[in-house]
Amino acid sequence: MSTDDLAQQLHDKATRGVSLTADEQMQLAQWYARLDREESDMLAKTSKPPEIPTLQAQVNAVVAQLVTTTQRIQAMTTENEVARREVADLKRQLAQKRAAQPA
Repeated sequence: MSTDDLAQQLHDKATRGVSLTADEQMQLAQWYARLDREESDMLAKTSKPPEIPTLQAQVNAVVAQLVTTTQRIQAMTTENEVARREVADLKRQLAQKRAAQPA
């Protein structure tokens, strides 16, 4: 059985409330420490996040796009309302012309 397998079994026992011997507790503590070191090493190797000014510039660019898009939507909404009124007026005119024509 590998060291990791044994340590995982000890971890399982400990998390289930089973008492561990002093030797088992030491092995488990060493395993936890090794995992922590490996995780720290891995995290240290990963790329660092962009700096705050870069992130702020990206946020500002997206906000500008949102403002532009919102303005376009508002303009289109106004244009649509004008078109709806024109269509309603044309329908009324058509209905009046049909009503005025002899059958």
